Amino acid sequence: MNTKRIIVAGSTGYLGTHIIKELQFRNADFEAITRNEIKLQVLGLKPQQIITAEVTQPATLNGVLQGADVLISTVGITRQKDGATYMDVDYQANMNLLIEAKKAGIKKFIYISAINGEQMQHLKIMAAKEKFVNALKNWGGDYCIIRPNGFFSDMKDFLEMARKGRVYLFGNGEFKLNPIHGADLAKVVVDAAYSNQKEIEVGGPDILTQNEIAKLALKAWKNPVKITHIPNYLRKLLIGLLKTFTSQKTYGPYEFFLTMMAQDNIAPRYGIHRIESFFEKEVDQLSKMN
Repeated sequence: MNTKRIIVAGSTGYLGTHIIKELQFRNADFEAITRNEIKLQVLGLKPQQIITAEVTQPATLNGVLQGADVLISTVGITRQKDGATYMDVDYQANMNLLIEAKKAGIKKFIYISAINGEQMQHLKIMAAKEKFVNALKNWGGDYCIIRPNGFFSDMKDFLEMARKGRVYLFGNGEFKLNPIHGADLAKVVVDAAYSNQKEIEVGGPDILTQNEIAKLALKAWKNPVKITHIPNYLRKLLIGLLKTFTSQKTYGPYEFFLTMMAQDNIAPRYGIHRIESFFEKEVDQLSKMN
């Protein structure tokens, strides 16, 4: 494996943290961009591996990518805060990185988007992500766009409902998905730095229906199977009401979640982590906290 100097942007989020751990495991030459140095110090990064910058403020990025070969960006928002929009972060912040990457002579830009992004551009979050994807494809340098299925961390909503004894699903609960653990996805992301693939769709090892995931969540809490199926027209009505009466900051994440749960989301299977084990570990940790 050729030695490459890698920089990670979005290094303190769910996936970013796993990418850092994977790079550490491989003893890779890397640095990480953050606005919160403490989070990276906790992960064991040395001061010289930490770049303090704000990706939404281009001036803070000036010169920070010099000498690197590969830039990995997980930058994006699922829960909007600080008044930022999807276009501010998922598009413009990544454009700020891309502009700086060109100036620094970065050889490859790896960007993490989402499964079915090209078909879902009517959603605000996907419109922003795909606008950047289009820019990346035309930047003139090497690139890789990784399109993961849902993360295990996204499945915590099932676990939270199961904790209360009942899981609510829209429709009949038979749509399928294969979410992926951050540690498994991190391996795919780092491997992409050394491959020639331009786009990678990836999911976890288990393809499950929403009903099956709900049952596993209830099982983890040792609760009986209680699943309530809500008519699909109410899902559509809820999306319409949220878009009419709330701001993008409020309805954006719900619009994304409610839309993705109304279709199959199946990607090529990869990894060793199982959602059942993930649920069991989460319940164990939550139980210890109480």
